Amino acid sequence: MRIVSLLPSATDIIFELGLFDSLVGISDDCNWPPEAASKPLVARTTLDASALSSAEIDALVSESASESHSLYAVDAELMDELQPDLVITQDLCDVCAVSSGDLATACPIGTEVYSMNPRTLGDVIESVVALAERLGERERGRAVATRMRATIDEVRSAVADRPRPRVFVAEWIDPPYCSGHWLPEMVDAAGGTNVLSRPGELSFATSWESVLAERPDVVVLAACGFSVDQALGRTADLRLPVRTVVVDGDAHFSRPAPRLADGVRQLGHLLHSDAVPDPGFPAYELPVATATR
Repeated sequence: MRIVSLLPSATDIIFELGLFDSLVGISDDCNWPPEAASKPLVARTTLDASALSSAEIDALVSESASESHSLYAVDAELMDELQPDLVITQDLCDVCAVSSGDLATACPIGTEVYSMNPRTLGDVIESVVALAERLGERERGRAVATRMRATIDEVRSAVADRPRPRVFVAEWIDPPYCSGHWLPEMVDAAGGTNVLSRPGELSFATSWESVLAERPDVVVLAACGFSVDQALGRTADLRLPVRTVVVDGDAHFSRPAPRLADGVRQLGHLLHSDAVPDPGFPAYELPVATATR
């Protein structure tokens, strides 16, 4: 089967299933595994965020959404050349990846478009199995799902009797966006009490004043689409009067793929370091201030 993945989480899953050789094209957001860089780019983002602040990116994304402009350009000519049997996309978030609407005139006639739209942590695990079944690798998919559940359950058991600190996970930095979809469940599994959002719901913009009014013990900056280094570069002026940790949101938190289980492990360690071993993923604590700036 010839597969084009325009969805980073699907590319992650395909790699975990051992089907990476079947992947003939990707979007430029598909950056895992590192070998993905060798695949043809079928879709590119139209927004160059490298030199923009978080606030500038948010303003441009909001403007694009209000004018119904896509943030992605699909190469219809390359798509026709690649002749995929299956194109994988999503309709959960127009910002995070190519949506099915972007493919209206870009897919060769007869190509199947497979949309993945998990909203909860359970949905993510089931989506791994569903995609594996579609690709003829049901047992491999079940094995990956079993490993995810085992990792999450191990952390949940380790912190079961511990005090539960109040946690705010920021999916964006300026303005802060509360965590949505599967992230509140990740906080719960890691032994924390999530604030300002509920499982399965959309994230939404708030303010640091509103966040601090919820009296969080820990703020975790897991910016959607940013590596830890990219996020650090945008937090130089952020000083909160509470413990604040910057993590790799792109790898372990915002992408609905098998590595979410590793994100639960990292959260478990950040909240209960004496109960959950350090998984070794990058995390940086910002200086604590006596007041917000």
